[in-house]
Amino acid sequence: MTGVRGKTGVPLAELLGARPGVEVRGGSSDPSTVRLAGVHPTAFSWDEPSGWAAATEGVDAVYVVRPDRADAPELIGALLAGVPPRARVVLLSERDPDHTGPDGWAPRAERAVRDGGRIWTILRPSWFMQVFTDPRFYRDSIVDTGQFSFPGGGATVAWIDARDIAAVAERALLDVGHAGQVYELSGPESLSLPRTAELLSAAAGRPVTHREVTIVEAVAGMTGFERDLSALTFERVRAGRFADVTGTVERVTGRPARTLRAFLADVGPVVWTP
Repeated sequence: MTGVRGKTGVPLAELLGARPGVEVRGGSSDPSTVRLAGVHPTAFSWDEPSGWAAATEGVDAVYVVRPDRADAPELIGALLAGVPPRARVVLLSERDPDHTGPDGWAPRAERAVRDGGRIWTILRPSWFMQVFTDPRFYRDSIVDTGQFSFPGGGATVAWIDARDIAAVAERALLDVGHAGQVYELSGPESLSLPRTAELLSAAAGRPVTHREVTIVEAVAGMTGFERDLSALTFERVRAGRFADVTGTVERVTGRPARTLRAFLADVGPVVWTP
């Protein structure tokens, strides 16, 4: 697993680690930080290709979290070239990857998996619900200012719990019937941003409002590839690319995707404590 400490990595590692007979290698540039039951900390860094062979030797499946960097397509292709030929590959991609991006970056990343000569499955999720509870995204602004600033332009978003993405990934990595599938993943409802703010208010126990901002404001402080990619993502939100609701989570896992209300209830009030 790459990205084992990430938003999908942690719940996926927990699911895999609970499966009898499954050995999980949790890839991290600092293996000492990987402390998940049933997971073997494994040295892995996109910046150190010399360590990839040891990390992937003899594996039956690989979970690839696409790195958000300009050379991601080339890195993914190089990684998979050294993966055992029989291994399954599950790529965490994104909604609407065929948009016009920096040098066709997102489609090229997917193509590296499709053309890699391995059994593959591609996951294309909507926006993660976890951005509301992560201090690196919107959590601190919600707590400190009571505002959720987002350049939605009136569009709706079918927010998805990263745990539901992980549940689909688990099936694709271990079970038959997912080869060559591209799974569009979403939560069970597409919410306006003001409605999203209402649900955040109820969960936080304090007023939260959506503040419409420009894309330029939203990417302020970012530079280079990160700025270009983020701006393009917000443009796709405004174009409605994250609005579609799919039933894929239920179809693959046998249970419905979690609602935003249920997600916020699960995380509890402690997350909103300043």
